[in-house]
Amino acid sequence: MPKKSIDPDQALRLDNQLCFALYSASLAMSKMYKPQLEALGLTYPQYLVMLVLWEQDGLTVSEIGERLYLDSGTLTPLLKRLEAAGYLSRLRDVNDERRVLIRLSAAGRRLKARALPIPACMLEATQCSLPELNQLTRQVRALRDRLTTSV
Repeated sequence: MPKKSIDPDQALRLDNQLCFALYSASLAMSKMYKPQLEALGLTYPQYLVMLVLWEQDGLTVSEIGERLYLDSGTLTPLLKRLEAAGYLSRLRDVNDERRVLIRLSAAGRRLKARALPIPACMLEATQCSLPELNQLTRQVRALRDRLTTSV
């Protein structure tokens, strides 16, 4: 099957770039999250770390990094700030000193209840139905997975 040619006049138009659509949607999403997360005293990356730990407590730094697609150099300062805020503790694994285990504190577990309204607010802001949002999320994850395996 022959490859379709790309119209050179259309190829570099900003509005035809998937990367820009994703980037600008991400910026808009971050703006929506900002006031809700400020009320919790969290940045968006810190919120992502908390989401991972609310799902499964007691993960290693590398396990959290894998879930969030972040390297330890980016993740460690986030974890230190969350620890300073009293939401988690970082402990060396007694069986392997190279591993650092991350555990939620009582305050970190309580913060989950305060974060519960956020997904409903975001659903409302998107003006999508729940099935539409779930389908879009699956499509974007599939795209991410294809892109990460092709690198």
